[in-house]
Amino acid sequence: MKFQARLLSLCLLLTAVSFGQTQTSDSLMLRNIYDLALLNGQSYSWLEHISNEIGGRLSGSPEAEQAVKYTEQELRKLGLDSVWLQPVMVPKWVRGEKETAYFETAGSKTDLQICALGGSVATAVSGLKAEVVEVQSLDALAALGKEVIEGKIVFYNRPMQAELINTFAAYGGCVDQRYAGAMEAAKYGAVGVIVRSMNLRLDDYPHTGSMSYGDLSPDQRIPAAAVSTLGAEALSAALQNDADLKLTIKQSCETFPDVQSYNVIGQITGTERPNEFFVVGGHLDSWDTGDGSHDDGAGCVQSMEVLRLLQKANYKPKHSLRVVLFMNEENGLRGGRAYAEAATKNKETHVFALESDAGGFSPRGFSFDTDQANYEQVLSWNTLFEPYLVHSFTRGGSGADIGPLKDDGIVLCGLRPDSQRYFDYHHAPNDTFDAINKRELELGAAAMASLVYLFDKYGIK
Repeated sequence: MKFQARLLSLCLLLTAVSFGQTQTSDSLMLRNIYDLALLNGQSYSWLEHISNEIGGRLSGSPEAEQAVKYTEQELRKLGLDSVWLQPVMVPKWVRGEKETAYFETAGSKTDLQICALGGSVATAVSGLKAEVVEVQSLDALAALGKEVIEGKIVFYNRPMQAELINTFAAYGGCVDQRYAGAMEAAKYGAVGVIVRSMNLRLDDYPHTGSMSYGDLSPDQRIPAAAVSTLGAEALSAALQNDADLKLTIKQSCETFPDVQSYNVIGQITGTERPNEFFVVGGHLDSWDTGDGSHDDGAGCVQSMEVLRLLQKANYKPKHSLRVVLFMNEENGLRGGRAYAEAATKNKETHVFALESDAGGFSPRGFSFDTDQANYEQVLSWNTLFEPYLVHSFTRGGSGADIGPLKDDGIVLCGLRPDSQRYFDYHHAPNDTFDAINKRELELGAAAMASLVYLFDKYGIK
């Protein structure tokens, strides 16, 4: 019995020593990755070119195609095993001239900062002028009915809930008025829609975004625009004093036939499991009012940097690692769907996908759409990430572009930066390169590379 007890103690000791050595090895690798990102990172200079030399990259635009060519070229410079363009047909919607709006009360005129929602139809060349009905929700719209709504512009003025710490929950709580507001208002005879920007602060930047007309015929579709939060406050206050005031909106946007574009893909082939794929990516397209630095230029260059960092760390991945820069997330998700369809057609096995599409702010952790076994494996790495303040690991949610890859055998995850400032810039004219903090961007890339390294080394459960 004494011999057996001693043997057991020895085994436990050896296991502890082995575990400690493994932890030390991983800790050193993460330190190396962070050093490479912070001392010799490439993500910031890539983003500077995409943002300042190319600019806003709405799918189907010349700028989007310039971004395809540039990122393909930069991936080739990294000396990856393969780089290619994956064709995808995308919508082409053009904003046209800068939108204008104003309301009139007691002989005075107040200008508003607006922008057309993506996919909206134009007003008449002379503009649209009508009385306004303010509502807080789609349910409130329905309660008023056609008798009150017909012939008027519907003003959706439900703000994001400032008391919610999770700003994405606040966004999700009011974005339905932007996406479905025009479709629902048209059913009651409205002639136009104006929507309070999805923004937690008061400023004069209108925030655009996607919207849908559902199955409405072309002749039933009405113009839809976002108004800045300051403009929404001014319009609401004016309506309290003059319910009969009239609002004038003018926009000249237009939708054209779909055009050819591409997902940009680069790959390092795995040494042990070359037919099992890891994907890390962001979306290359952006809205056109700013230059899309946070949404989602940051995610693209961070994803490119993941492969570069692992190369520079002399890490040879077991699985094949792909960076995928998806086209058309903002107004169609065509790129994400095309990638998943091609993966199915080619019978490719995807076991891991990581997306960065929440801005280039300080990383706080990751969210995971996976089973309990893989989630527990992530939790065991908490002490490795804690020195970098990246240790908030939650279940649920990953990313829109990697969502179509979901099946029972894949781990989906999303980088989760500090989100408190994200909606100050989201889809707005101030989403520009000067809003990017170089160090925060690089920290996000290092966190992503570290997670990819750990999952590749230890595998999917």
